Amino acid sequence: MADLTLDTARKILDAAFAKSGELKLKPLVVTILDARGVLKLAAAQDGTSLMRAEIAHGKAYGALAMGMGSRALYQRAQEQAYFIDAVNTIAKGALVPVPGGVLIMDGTTLLGAVGVSGDTSDNDEACALAGIQAAGLKANAG
Repeated sequence: MADLTLDTARKILDAAFAKSGELKLKPLVVTILDARGVLKLAAAQDGTSLMRAEIAHGKAYGALAMGMGSRALYQRAQEQAYFIDAVNTIAKGALVPVPGGVLIMDGTTLLGAVGVSGDTSDNDEACALAGIQAAGLKANAG
């Protein structure tokens, strides 16, 4: 698989929402970007709060932009706050450096990223990981 297909993105989305239901989480937004950073698929469960779509996108976008899952971005922000702030300024505030943004890998090939927002960052990340794994791909959360 060289590209992230719409069918694969749907599998990721469905499995992420299934994991959310299993864990009885708050309503989520799941955003899936391809390797170019172009929106492949996004959906919001009923009852999501305001800004969740932008946050989910920022988690996925940040992971792609920096080449690491957003958990690693979060760690980097803890250690090098000025650097992450500078990068986010360059990115016009588009990065959300907290867990929940996960790179989608097919072996060593980057296919895109998933961003999830709506519950705790750890739960958001768990749903992204479940989605990617259900599609038979590897996840890099950082």
